[in-house]
Amino acid sequence: MDDSVYVGNAGEDAPLDRGWLLGHFKEAGDPRHSDAVEIKWGVHPAGDERGEWVRGEERTALQVLVSGRFRVEFPGRSVVLARQGDYVVWGKGVDHSWVAEEDSTVLTVRWPSVAGYAVPAAEEA
Repeated sequence: MDDSVYVGNAGEDAPLDRGWLLGHFKEAGDPRHSDAVEIKWGVHPAGDERGEWVRGEERTALQVLVSGRFRVEFPGRSVVLARQGDYVVWGKGVDHSWVAEEDSTVLTVRWPSVAGYAVPAAEEA
């Protein structure tokens, strides 16, 4: 078997690392380890929300709605992802938070992969 290939299922693997499938937090040598990008399969029940705002963002992010209805909050602006495939992109320096308005699944891609954004005992996006 080639150790540079990993085959998995997002629904099964995501809960093992708070939804994150790929990023700096995976062990070195794991094909899912990356300092360049992070990918999350976020499954959120209705009413789930980020524990606190991300402030001083150092990454760029893309968030795509797979199912449900998901609201991303920015200073002075709310973006609602309501149709499968709706997405939002934000860059460095953009503070944000989020709320699942319905049971939702979202795919989040962030780059680069850097430590320091986890909220204790809460999901992050």
